[in-house]
Amino acid sequence: MSEHDHHDHPHAPEVQDSGAQALTEALRSSFAIVKFAMGAMVVFIFAVGFFTVGPQEKAIILRFGKPIGEGQQMLLGAGLHWSLPYPVDEVIRIPITEIQKVTSTVGWFLTTPEMELAGTEPPAGPSLNPQIDGYAITADRNIIHTRATVSYHIDDPRTAIFNFAAGTNHQFNLAGVSNAVLNAVNNALVATAARFNVDDILTRDIAGFQDAVHQRVGELVEREHLGVAIDQCQVQSVAPRQLKDVFAMVTTARQNREKLLNDARGDESRILSQAGASASAITNAAESARTRFVTAIQSDAAAFSQLRPKYESNPVLFEQLELTRTMTVVLTNVQDKIFLPERADGKARELRLLLNREPLQQRSAGNP
Repeated sequence: MSEHDHHDHPHAPEVQDSGAQALTEALRSSFAIVKFAMGAMVVFIFAVGFFTVGPQEKAIILRFGKPIGEGQQMLLGAGLHWSLPYPVDEVIRIPITEIQKVTSTVGWFLTTPEMELAGTEPPAGPSLNPQIDGYAITADRNIIHTRATVSYHIDDPRTAIFNFAAGTNHQFNLAGVSNAVLNAVNNALVATAARFNVDDILTRDIAGFQDAVHQRVGELVEREHLGVAIDQCQVQSVAPRQLKDVFAMVTTARQNREKLLNDARGDESRILSQAGASASAITNAAESARTRFVTAIQSDAAAFSQLRPKYESNPVLFEQLELTRTMTVVLTNVQDKIFLPERADGKARELRLLLNREPLQQRSAGNP
């Protein structure tokens, strides 16, 4: 640098130092702002990661689409939990105790909620319209209207979560579960109706048909791995509205038939009961007589067995003793007793008896 230039810029180093210092301070301030922003972001991320699971819920954390934990450990119970913000982590919630209901959409005639509340039905019309009226075909090729209302709850949260996760809204898709259960109910209702006769469905085996539908729904839900449990199944079935009068006549005839059968069964039971009582009385009397007869024979046999040794030891003495005992019994109540001793010459005595004797007359003083 020349002397002339040196005299023209006497403060150049000072200017450069001031600019560098200002730049350094600006950078320092920028770094401080960046550090603060990063710290605030970390705090924000940490704070927003907290979430609460309700007492009637289960939750699962998906990190990049994969669950955190294995088995039951992946299910989060009620309380406060933490996760990374979306899209790193995704929290899926599912209700586990809430009871849900679905009603079949096949097999029932067209109606409105207002008619349901009022208990009325739309006009029957001349015939069934399959475009608007649902129906089911029975095993004996009859047509009925039937519908089922099913109550269920989430039984396997893990299966239900993976089958019915709702994506980015962090909520369990209850509509998806409801649709899946509804499909199972519709399938079970139509398939079960095809295995029952119309009389069984409407009158004779209403409970059996309902149980069969319930069992079929449970089998379909388990086969499809929906993660739900069926709590209750109620089935309502009616005859076609166009044939309601005919079915009413059949029902009346069936009731009369059942009444006659019940009366006949009652008479049968009464007659059988009386016959059984008489048979028991006759049997008991015969058994008593047999017991008495056998006992008497046994007593006589025992008495003869005791007397036989005495007879064998002295037959003459035994005969006299028995004769005396017998005559004592025979002559106890006899009015007159006549003894005929044997004659010395051994001849028989003649005995003359006056039968039908006149009563003795009292003698008077003038007639001795």
